[in-house]
Amino acid sequence: MFGFGYFISNLYWITNSLTFEELFKPLIPFALVLIPLFLGLFYGLSTLTFSFFNPKKNFLSILILVTSLSIFEFTRSFLFGGFPWNLISFSFVSYLEFIQLLSITGTYAFNSIIILLFLLPTILFFNYKKNFKISILIFSLLLIFTNYFYGSLNLKNYELNEKKDLGFTIKIISPNIGINRYFQNENPREFIYELINISEPNPQNETLFILPEGILSSIYFEDLKKFKNLFSNNFSDKHRIILGMNIYENQKIYNSLLVLDNEVNILEKYYKNKLVPFGEFLPFEKILGNLGFKKITQGYQSFSAGILRDPIKLNDYNFIPLICYEVIYSGKINTSKKNYDFILNISEDGWFGNTIGPNQHFSHSIFRSIEEGKPLIRSSNNGISAFVNSKGQVINKNLTTDKGYIEINSFKKSHKTIFSSQGNKIFFYFLFIYISLIFFLKKRGD
Repeated sequence: MFGFGYFISNLYWITNSLTFEELFKPLIPFALVLIPLFLGLFYGLSTLTFSFFNPKKNFLSILILVTSLSIFEFTRSFLFGGFPWNLISFSFVSYLEFIQLLSITGTYAFNSIIILLFLLPTILFFNYKKNFKISILIFSLLLIFTNYFYGSLNLKNYELNEKKDLGFTIKIISPNIGINRYFQNENPREFIYELINISEPNPQNETLFILPEGILSSIYFEDLKKFKNLFSNNFSDKHRIILGMNIYENQKIYNSLLVLDNEVNILEKYYKNKLVPFGEFLPFEKILGNLGFKKITQGYQSFSAGILRDPIKLNDYNFIPLICYEVIYSGKINTSKKNYDFILNISEDGWFGNTIGPNQHFSHSIFRSIEEGKPLIRSSNNGISAFVNSKGQVINKNLTTDKGYIEINSFKKSHKTIFSSQGNKIFFYFLFIYISLIFFLKKRGD
């Protein structure tokens, strides 16, 4: 019941994606209830597992519950494709000094630390001597302040780093085009004109324009070539354009990130690896398709998933391409383990509507930048577009209601983090420590 209440209170916005077509509106009550019920099972199963140990009210019981909750939070991050949304640790997203630890632990190990932190005050209700309780709480506070001091020092040292001029300008475009317009068969030419006007291209300046995911979702890339003159007349050979578009290839549809020149030639491309169930593909498609169901996005055919995610080189910089919610997977963004300079995330958050959803989505970006120790550039239509440095500091952002662009001309030097090298193995190191302590205390009878 706790898990159900927790998720229905912070994932209610999922139903907004069902309001754009009449076909899906009858499903809103089911989505509102069934998704939180399913995710709530992970909290239910973690406390059920905890109860099997028949724990007494002591420190051992805290460690058992921390371990159980941590394992099930991690499990829901990859089971059935995974949905690591709103982990308990995200409650600290606004406290940058505190979450600098992510560069060492990563999100899942940090999540276990936060659960431990929240559970420690229960010692006050345990049958321990008063001096012992006070000692534990003082030790806990000491750890909190030590971590805060570490984070503050980390941020201050980063301020001393020199900025490196890019040698070109990056423009993060926030079109704020209402997603309902894509369902009204509006002329793509009007969209392209609108995007050009917002981008304000200057033919003399070497510029990289970054547009959001699916910004021309009513057409495929092959159709975009019909509007080649709009690009060549408004952009110069000093310009590069990154945008999200659908590509139809070998009878398959891919949600792609494309790097184009002003003649609409593809210089680089990336096919989205992690697709959204029901949003981009229909699970059990042969069965559900025969019953009249389809994916939520336009069209009946499901998207196909790409396989590779290599860094894309542009000028002298390499970046990791991420489309939409691919940014939420801690330890999984740089699957090739090749070196890169920044993370690029393009998204369409219009499906969330005017809810807390876009803010929750953006919070993952902050966690990824600290974990990886890399700047993050995010372009979102109807969401938060931003430039986040390698310490999770938001240098500039456009809110969900803003239309315009953000300019970037320089980066500060960043270093590879412990987590970027070790990945989620660190979470299992923490589990080993917890389980070892459990057996040790169990043997002592504490």
